[in-house]
This record gives sequence, structure tokens and C-alpha cells, in this order.
Amino acid sequence: MPCCGPVTSPAKHTPGSEPGAWPRSPRAAAELGRAGDTVEPMDDKEILANIDDLIQTEHELRTKLASGEISGAEERAQLAAAEQALDQCWDLLRQRRARREFGQSPEEARVRPVSEVEEYRQ
Repeated sequence: MPCCGPVTSPAKHTPGSEPGAWPRSPRAAAELGRAGDTVEPMDDKEILANIDDLIQTEHELRTKLASGEISGAEERAQLAAAEQALDQCWDLLRQRRARREFGQSPEEARVRPVSEVEEYRQ
């Protein structure tokens, strides 16, 4: 469930080739797992908006669990995916800000794998 960017056709881009590219929604993230789907890069405001959306998703999952709409296992799986996406979004935003601070292009920031961003100390 990465955080940002509308899914586009493979004719324009190759998977993972766009700096800062993410799926915008959990549904887009799920679709991204299929071969050939890619996403467009986003700016800081769009990344922050997607962070807000993911935080809202976390709240909705907890509400659905409390009301019995989803099981604990479903909530844990979806919550883990949302948390991973948040880690990636925050990492991308930090990369963009650091690049800008040191006179580099924020557009060259890259989405890092979950396995990498989860190892960071907060």
C-alpha cells in the first residue's frame, strides 16, 4: 500500500522508473502489484495529502474493527500495509526536503523499499 501517485499505463513508464512515484490509494496500491502498472511522481503537497489519507485509513480500520465490520486479522494486515506506506511516504518526503536543502533536485528522490525504510530509527 505505498502512498502516492495515480496509476498510469506501462506505455509511458517502466515500473519503479519514476522518482517519487506511489499509488494514491489502497486500491491503487493493490493494483500496482500487477505487472506493468506504474505511477506518476508527486510533489510535497501531494505526498502530505496522501499521508493524511493513510492516517485516515488507519482510523477507519480501527473503527471498522470496533464495530465488527472486519476481523482482527483483517485489521492487522491492512493496518500493517498502511503503516508501511506511511513509512515510505515520510521517507520520500524527507529525501525531497534534504535534496532541496542541499541544492539538489527533489524530483530525483526515489521510493525506497519497505525493507529499507522500516530499518530506520525514528
